[in-house]
Amino acid sequence: FRHIPLCPSLPAGGAVGARCMTFDVRRVELMPLEQRKLTFDSHAVAMELEKHGFEKSQAELIVAALVTLTTANMDMVYKDMVTKSHQEIALQQIMAHLDSIRKDMVILEKSDFANLRSENTKMKRELEQLQHRLTEESQKVRAEAKLDFNLESSRMSDMFTDQEKKLMEASTEFHTKKSDLDHDYMEINKKIDLEVASLKTLLESLKLETVRYLAATLFCCLAVVLGVYRLWK
Repeated sequence: FRHIPLCPSLPAGGAVGARCMTFDVRRVELMPLEQRKLTFDSHAVAMELEKHGFEKSQAELIVAALVTLTTANMDMVYKDMVTKSHQEIALQQIMAHLDSIRKDMVILEKSDFANLRSENTKMKRELEQLQHRLTEESQKVRAEAKLDFNLESSRMSDMFTDQEKKLMEASTEFHTKKSDLDHDYMEINKKIDLEVASLKTLLESLKLETVRYLAATLFCCLAVVLGVYRLWK
């Protein structure tokens, strides 16, 4: 008997602990040695050679050489020959070994398929976990971005409201100051008009007083001149 290992072909970088099975192979002698001998009457051949003039020793030597050559030729012939019974036995043994190999291959295929299905399930579970994690991260990032956008929008809205309020206050203050300035301008104009009118009145009164003074002075001078003239005459 001889043990022959049966190991599945491993891929490059495969696991070292792969299962390896063995089965027994029995060497079958297709033709026994005793059946490979060619039997003939060597003594009769030797006697026949002696009758034809050979000596006894020569005849025995020739017969021995013939036996040796015949045996060698028969061995060479029987190397490539097999009987039907031995062929059936060898075929049965080969079929038994093939059945054993087939069973081992089925077991290996089932084991490999189970391992492959386990690895596939594991990878599928890991992919689902990764997808779930990516979904959570995406939702988290989206929520944070939405919150930041809402905060920024609220801040910008508050800033615009404050700016608009300040602008309205500045506009109201400007209009108020403008109204006050217009009122002050009108009051100043009124005061100026009143002062001008009073100055005009004062000027007219001064003119009248001046005319009166000049008239009085003129009358006085005329009276003096008339008095002097009367006195002189």
